[in-house]
Amino acid sequence: MMALSNRDLQLTELNGGGSSDGDDREDEWLLNNYDGKKERIGDGMRRIQVGVTGMTCAACSNSVEGALMGLKGVAKASVALLQNKADVVFDPDLVKDEDIKNAIEDAGFEAEILAESSTSGPKPQGTIVGQYTIGGMTCAACVNSVEGILRGLPGVKRAVVALATSLGEVEYDPTVISKDDIANAIEDAGFEASFVQSSGQDKILLQVTGVLCELDAHFLEGILSNFKGVRQFRFDKISGELEVLFDPEALSSRSLVDGIAGRSNGKFQIRVMNPFARMTSRDSEETSNMFRLFISSLFLSIPVFFIRVICPHIPLVYALLLWRCGPFLMGDWLNWALVSVVQFVIGKRFYTAAGRALRNGSTNMDVLVALGTSAAYFYSVGALLYGVVTGFWSPTYFETSAMLITFVLFGKYLEILAKGKTSDAIKKLVELAPATALLVVKDKVGKCIEEREIDALLIQSGDTLKVLPGTKLPADGIVVWGTSYVNESMVTGEAVPVLKEINSPVIGGTINLHGVLHIQATKVGSDAVLSQIISLVETAQMSKAPIQKFADFVASIFVPIVVTLALFTWLCWYVAGVLGAYPEQWLPENGTHFVFALMFSISVVVIACPCALGLATPTAVMVATGVGANNGVLIKGGDALERAQKIKYVIFDKTGTLTQGRATVTTAKVFTKMDRGEFLTLVASAEASSEHPLAKAVVEYARHFHFFDDPSLNPDGQSHSKESTGSGWLLDVSDFSALPGRGIQCFISGKQVLVSFRFHRTISF
Repeated sequence: MMALSNRDLQLTELNGGGSSDGDDREDEWLLNNYDGKKERIGDGMRRIQVGVTGMTCAACSNSVEGALMGLKGVAKASVALLQNKADVVFDPDLVKDEDIKNAIEDAGFEAEILAESSTSGPKPQGTIVGQYTIGGMTCAACVNSVEGILRGLPGVKRAVVALATSLGEVEYDPTVISKDDIANAIEDAGFEASFVQSSGQDKILLQVTGVLCELDAHFLEGILSNFKGVRQFRFDKISGELEVLFDPEALSSRSLVDGIAGRSNGKFQIRVMNPFARMTSRDSEETSNMFRLFISSLFLSIPVFFIRVICPHIPLVYALLLWRCGPFLMGDWLNWALVSVVQFVIGKRFYTAAGRALRNGSTNMDVLVALGTSAAYFYSVGALLYGVVTGFWSPTYFETSAMLITFVLFGKYLEILAKGKTSDAIKKLVELAPATALLVVKDKVGKCIEEREIDALLIQSGDTLKVLPGTKLPADGIVVWGTSYVNESMVTGEAVPVLKEINSPVIGGTINLHGVLHIQATKVGSDAVLSQIISLVETAQMSKAPIQKFADFVASIFVPIVVTLALFTWLCWYVAGVLGAYPEQWLPENGTHFVFALMFSISVVVIACPCALGLATPTAVMVATGVGANNGVLIKGGDALERAQKIKYVIFDKTGTLTQGRATVTTAKVFTKMDRGEFLTLVASAEASSEHPLAKAVVEYARHFHFFDDPSLNPDGQSHSKESTGSGWLLDVSDFSALPGRGIQCFISGKQVLVSFRFHRTISF
């Protein structure tokens, strides 16, 4: 559901009979309505998403946006800090994918062009160039004949045939005409034709198991090199990840996976990696790395803290620390060594990020951390060296640098954990789709010859899939065999299961309650309803609320202001000390006004963190859209959320839209002299053998009637019915059978019992 403005509100005529096609359109009304209002890119423009790593605050995302918008041909660039993604709309004639990647890397960040997958939106449409070998041509007249035929085909933009090489190049729109249609047209003209390759390119990520040694890796590379259509591949021997670039017109992803498994005689086990799952694993890796840095810094900082605070109260230990070893005391050597590791090894990331930001003419939190900790560290080193030269030993502040880095790393770790939780909604949506599917393999006459389990990401349009009771439908399609009830509440929000018969449309990710179905896949990948819902949520989460633009502006000038205030703080305290504005007792032992003022200045620098400014709004948008998606509400983005505070009224399209997600019986009436308890016992005994949700509601109502237990205390309304089935109060049932769409029949104590839901409107939801 979605909050609509007055101009979006429409009154739709209700169909009297209600055809199945109309029901299908009603199921997908929201999605289509949303799709129609999505921002459209101009003709000839292309949209891609780029993974960007290394961003820490709003200033970083502004730097990436500036670098992208500086490219000629880029029409729009939006960078999402929390998702570490950039959404770029550009003219492919003026700028290439690699140019965009290089621009981000030149700005000091790591970039990766994200593969289009089932979690992405519809793929951009365009023409591709296919190459064919054409046999049987003997003269220029044959060439003209073939070219004329090709140019007359719908969807063909250009066709060039070369007699000398027997090759033809055809530029065509794959959404209008396929490569096989072109080959058939050439053969119908009396020539031989076979497809060679195309300009199209697709990428698939595979997880390969079974590569145990270098010889296995070479064997795998040999298999891939002999594949027609494979353009490039990269295998990571450590993680087992295989990235393959291939020609989708010459080779399908399923043929590639089956070919690798087949040519290796089963030695290699191949699993398709969901790009979103890969990004999730990268987030987990980033979390682990940050935790290791924090623990390492904490492990080294604790001894420094003990040397400064605890050891002076332990005489024996303190005497060892005061032991002179060369020009310095033992305690000074230990402090210097431990803090140097924290400052330049563990804290290297702050210097790297700060240098990157300064090179791009911007500032961020890393600049403040590097500036504050460096001031404390280098002052302490200077104090030690000054003491060696002059004999005047000033206090050092090594522990300040180490503890600051430790606390900042701890904050970064908590920040990454929070960022990871904001993507939980997308994870749950992705998990709605089953991981595997049962493919029904048929012969030429349509007879089933084999059933095999395949990865759900390898399903192709036209595949016949078997769906077992209690499992999720792996793809959008139509029923070609079987009858069952399907829970479509994931999409429609309706608690009542929908009867599915032959030619009924089904939606991937919904649950088949009982009965075996054979479905023919019609929409797969990014065209599927679930994938488009995920795409809508991702797009909404990447959108920026108007208030965020102001926050980004403040973040961009925040660091220079903080540095200015820090200098001003130091100057004020230093001048005040020189003028005697505060007593000398305030100074630390052997301290000076310069050092005293410097500590206040460092405090101002390190305590000011602009990260909250850049993270607050996108975090709120991600959490809100995610919570909405989990509850069946699709939110268009930050702008809609910001304007939602002005909503005064919410209008729902029909009654029954808001439900508890389960059926309950409200009233039971007996129109004969039969006792009501006996009537409910008979009905419940019959319905206890049915898997229909309405049957479970009847059993719950009867059990409550007999035992005065409140069914509302059981949120799913199922466990009690299972328990009560064997409790002894139900009667024995024989010859039970369900009549889909009509009811059930059985025999109880030799008497036939028929239960029909013809008057189902007495049951509320």
